[in-house]
Amino acid sequence: MPVAPPSLVDILRADATDDILGDAFGDDQNPTDDEATAAAAEDDVVPEGACVECKDQQAQMYCEQCQEDFCEVCAGMIHRTGGRKRHVLKPLCIGDCEQLQSQAQAEGEEKDEGKGDDIDEEMDDETVGDAAGEVGAMGVSFSAQSGRVETAGGTSFAEWITKRARYIPLRLTLRERKFLRLLEAGLKVSEYTDKIDVLMYGNKTKRIVAQIKELCAILSGLVLASDYKVGQTLFEDRQFEDNEEFYQRIFEIGRRHKIMNPEKMRNEYGKMMFLLQDSQSDDVKTMLNFSLVSPIKTVYSVLESLGVLYILDDEMVA
Repeated sequence: MPVAPPSLVDILRADATDDILGDAFGDDQNPTDDEATAAAAEDDVVPEGACVECKDQQAQMYCEQCQEDFCEVCAGMIHRTGGRKRHVLKPLCIGDCEQLQSQAQAEGEEKDEGKGDDIDEEMDDETVGDAAGEVGAMGVSFSAQSGRVETAGGTSFAEWITKRARYIPLRLTLRERKFLRLLEAGLKVSEYTDKIDVLMYGNKTKRIVAQIKELCAILSGLVLASDYKVGQTLFEDRQFEDNEEFYQRIFEIGRRHKIMNPEKMRNEYGKMMFLLQDSQSDDVKTMLNFSLVSPIKTVYSVLESLGVLYILDDEMVA
């Protein structure tokens, strides 16, 4: 016969030592301290070759200071800040490294041989010349014996450096760095994106033109405050379109600085690019009567303007 559960009166009348609930409902199911410790120990067991942090991903990195193995994600998260940021992490080589490297090298050689067999032998001379040019543009090395820069393939170093110079920005001069600080200060106080990228009734083009002119006025005021004589000659009895070249120079300096220093101007650069993009629309151009965009000053453009491009062909350059 099933045992009836004890009533509330029986429970209240029972002594503290009487195990009424234990008799009625069976033994206590709560684990003992030893069982809890054993369960926790089982949870702390890390499978062989697994990350000590997540315990479910394969270990890929070894920390010399922690002396533990981590997966790539956990290693980056744990050693992101603080004193652990200076820990030395080394990649783990799982399995026989030499065997894997030799296998990968053999596979690469087989692929190269397969590609070589597939090349058409009747390839024309122009295509061959183009392919050699691409190899020469990438394969540049310094020879310690001759003390010169050498290129692989048929491309000369003069041709290689001339092509590269078209895309290498010119470093900022001391005077240009002063203008850069003025630009950064003007962009910090400007509310261009706050007033343009919002839902408002009215003509958006007029708002863009007003904000662009406001930023140009801020830049003009900063120049006048930093150097009164220069500011007076630039802005006295002049309109915005009269100083088009000055504003183009200011914004070109900011763009060139960002190209050479991607980690700089994290907030101001986005605002500047939105402004310059909006200024290039036809409606805004018509109302502004001037442009804020000019080509980036590169090594090639400066040498070309001075008429000394032959410097790149000089043997002393290589």
